Amino acid sequence: MRRYRKKPKMDQTKPDATFIKTLGKGAYGSVDLFSYTKDDGTTFHNAVKTTDSEDYNSIEREFRILTKLRGCHGIVQSFGNSLRQETDSTGKKVYKMAIEYAAGGNLTEYIRINRRLSDSVIKDFTRMILQGLVSVHDHGYVHCDLKPANLLLFPRYDQETWFCSYELKISDFGLTVKAGDESVCWEDSSPFVGTPLYMSPESVRDGRVEKTLDLWSLGCVVLEMYNGKHPWVGVCVDDIKSRLLSGKAPEIPRDVPCDARLFMEKCFARERGERGSASELLLHPFLNGEGKVADGDAGGGVRRRVGLRIRKPPSRFEDITTHGPKQKARLRNGPL
Repeated sequence: MRRYRKKPKMDQTKPDATFIKTLGKGAYGSVDLFSYTKDDGTTFHNAVKTTDSEDYNSIEREFRILTKLRGCHGIVQSFGNSLRQETDSTGKKVYKMAIEYAAGGNLTEYIRINRRLSDSVIKDFTRMILQGLVSVHDHGYVHCDLKPANLLLFPRYDQETWFCSYELKISDFGLTVKAGDESVCWEDSSPFVGTPLYMSPESVRDGRVEKTLDLWSLGCVVLEMYNGKHPWVGVCVDDIKSRLLSGKAPEIPRDVPCDARLFMEKCFARERGERGSASELLLHPFLNGEGKVADGDAGGGVRRRVGLRIRKPPSRFEDITTHGPKQKARLRNGPL
């Protein structure tokens, strides 16, 4: 029997905000950028996710999970003590959630602009994703929709050195469930827990999910960073289902380095137990062949930002990503 949660009290206060632009739209609503003015006259930016009453359960679940993950590395942060309830221009009830604004866009855009990423950049982004997954899994959740579009980039700009570093965080927890639970979206007619291109074989068989599902999705993300293309490119959804059930995984190009291939093959293991855990993957030679693992580091990984030098500093912080975060030849790593 399906249990219904009592809706929490909504935040009815309405701070002064100025709409800037729409950042994106999806099946469960839209995300817009707003600027806010403090009492001292300074301004800051937040992204605001909006959905209508029909999709209330999704945004309420996401807000509840993000609240529990506040302060965790690699996770997009939410703000406020509750969702905001408003009415749109047509008088329809909507719900809003304020989250961090990722001025660097998402990983999909980054890959599109840069095509194939360098080996060092891929390793750094993979470390960041895994550290976010350690936080998610340690709280008993499975993200269920890990893909480049849900991995956001946050530029950190140093005005003195003209150095721009990027931090990657996991976002969009609308499909997230507790490990061992059934997915909220799985159906016989559409047997995928999340986005088909990034889903694991077990998600096709039933709607019950475990943490290792996210690790298969991670392998797909790493493959896309190397290949510059979606996994299963040119394959229709029905064929993806049949290929997964027949024991196939996305094809890894021959020019991928050996350690990266072994990492992805571990993510694509048919037996979910052979994929290990997010913490164990942080110790994989693919991520630690060039550096020593820091003693006492949470999850066993060295956390870094991906950085680049720009020839001319932008006049405004937002100008860094006007045309997207383009990869330069002089990429280097810097400690957090």
